[in-house]
Amino acid sequence: MKRFFILLFAFALPAAAQTADLKIGFVNTEKVFRDSALAVKAQKKLEKEFQTREQDIQKMMKTAKDLQAALEKEGLTMAEADRNKKQKDLANLSRDIQHAQREFREDLNQRKNEEFSGVQDKARKAIMEIAEKEKFDLIVENVVYASPKVDITDRVLKVLDR
Repeated sequence: MKRFFILLFAFALPAAAQTADLKIGFVNTEKVFRDSALAVKAQKKLEKEFQTREQDIQKMMKTAKDLQAALEKEGLTMAEADRNKKQKDLANLSRDIQHAQREFREDLNQRKNEEFSGVQDKARKAIMEIAEKEKFDLIVENVVYASPKVDITDRVLKVLDR
């Protein structure tokens, strides 16, 4: 058993020595998508593009809330036909709101993917540029822990923002 351990140690030692020569970097892609000038510009573009639709949905929700309040306040005293009509209107409005919200989310997600795919492509090019220039052997993203000494996110942001 002792001989096996010594043999295993002899094989592990050269492998450990080889990894010491590796140059490894880490990129926090969440920070790149949040803080880069390209990402901020894309986010503002999306906000501007979808602002009107979001306001329209908010107006519909306020109308539904007001209609619900009127039904609760006056429902017992109004004629049954009027109450039924308002309940039907509220149900239709609620259905329209749900439909508008679903379409809004789908369209926003699609546009977000389109806008941020450009940011991702440029970030990848920046990472490759840094990797080649500084002779990195490995650059990773989405890790549990990375030491600040291997974090190259700020360098990627500088390359992106120039």
